[in-house]
Amino acid sequence: MMANAALERLKTVDPAQPFAQEHWAVRARLLWARRGTLARVAIISLLASLSIAFLIPKRYKSGASIMPPDQPNSNALMLAALTAHAGNLGSIGSLASGLLGGHSSTALFINLLRSGTVSGHLIDRFDLQRVYHKRYRIDTAKHLARCTKITDDKKSGVITIEVEDENPVRARDLAQGYLDELNKLVTRTNVSAAHQERVFIEQRLHAVQADLEQAQLDLSAFSTKSGTIDLGDQTRAMVEGSERVQAELLIQQSDLESLRQLYGDDNVRVREAEARIATLESGLEKMTGSGAPAQAEAGGDPAGAGEDDGELYPPLRQLPRLAVPYADLYRRVKAEEAAFELLTQQYELARIEEARDVPAVSVIDAPGVPEKKSFPPRMLLTALLTFLSVASAAALILFREHWSRIESHDPRKTLAADVLPVLRGGLRGILPRQRAKRGAA
Repeated sequence: MMANAALERLKTVDPAQPFAQEHWAVRARLLWARRGTLARVAIISLLASLSIAFLIPKRYKSGASIMPPDQPNSNALMLAALTAHAGNLGSIGSLASGLLGGHSSTALFINLLRSGTVSGHLIDRFDLQRVYHKRYRIDTAKHLARCTKITDDKKSGVITIEVEDENPVRARDLAQGYLDELNKLVTRTNVSAAHQERVFIEQRLHAVQADLEQAQLDLSAFSTKSGTIDLGDQTRAMVEGSERVQAELLIQQSDLESLRQLYGDDNVRVREAEARIATLESGLEKMTGSGAPAQAEAGGDPAGAGEDDGELYPPLRQLPRLAVPYADLYRRVKAEEAAFELLTQQYELARIEEARDVPAVSVIDAPGVPEKKSFPPRMLLTALLTFLSVASAAALILFREHWSRIESHDPRKTLAADVLPVLRGGLRGILPRQRAKRGAA
């Protein structure tokens, strides 16, 4: 009786007054008059929300933290240490150290964790298509990505992996699976890179070794054919030898003149002195060589200078034109030796790097089995759904009361009277067609 009386008093409100301008007390009195309805809605929505909250499956979250390596490549440090003692290879060693340097970033590891390779292996390993009830692998991968949260700390670079699942043990296993797959992927990539580096250096080492052997053979053949061993020492020795022979020749010529004055030209001593002088002149001519052009000697071949008359060493006049080809061959041998030494060091480093087995990922916090659920928050969800239901019921009560006070000739009611029948007819036509399609399917 009291509620009906309150409603009768509310109807005395001017219907022309806009709903938004009504005093809050008027609307509060209306809701108070319908408090029984609101109470029933609250109780029903509370029970329904509790049912929904408990029907939603529990989800558990397991996480892990890793620290990706971010350090200089050990190859560069070891190569620099090996080449530090070699003065002539210092600059080459520094260049090689710079070329072999490497860098790995946090963003790279995050992209690897989100890669299709890692997710594909996890799908196969845990049979996630059956677990997630997905028909296609791409849908399974998307669902796994939604259940996985990968973040990083900008300051420290620590990467955090959090996986949600209905099974706490599977959540822990999935988080550990991410670590295992990341470690395998990085290790396989590093081994592949080290293997390719070792193979490339090995090929270059064989090629440089063949070039070095050929250069040594060319230098040996040239030295054997031309009689050159060390042009600097040979030139110095031949100049000193020719000076001694010339001095001896001058002495013998002076003695010959003295003997001729004393004994005449037919004396035995004079003839012996002439024979010694002729021997010295012949030896000096062989040491200094002839003044003929280079093209006329040995058929224009510089290497044939030492083979004129079967001499052991080339004459002094031929040494300058032998210096250029000898210097080229000698410089080639030295360059090949330097390259061979550097590649030998790099090859040993590449073999060590390929054989070394170092964990690629440093785990800070290993994943564990979660003890408490992470979703859903049942109390909060129940309170929120109950509040929304009661608020919606209150809004509907206020709207219906306001709509009932609007006159029938109001344009708003006229529009509603025209539109609502059309919408109802359309819905009645759509529903049978949908049911027919479902039955045919």
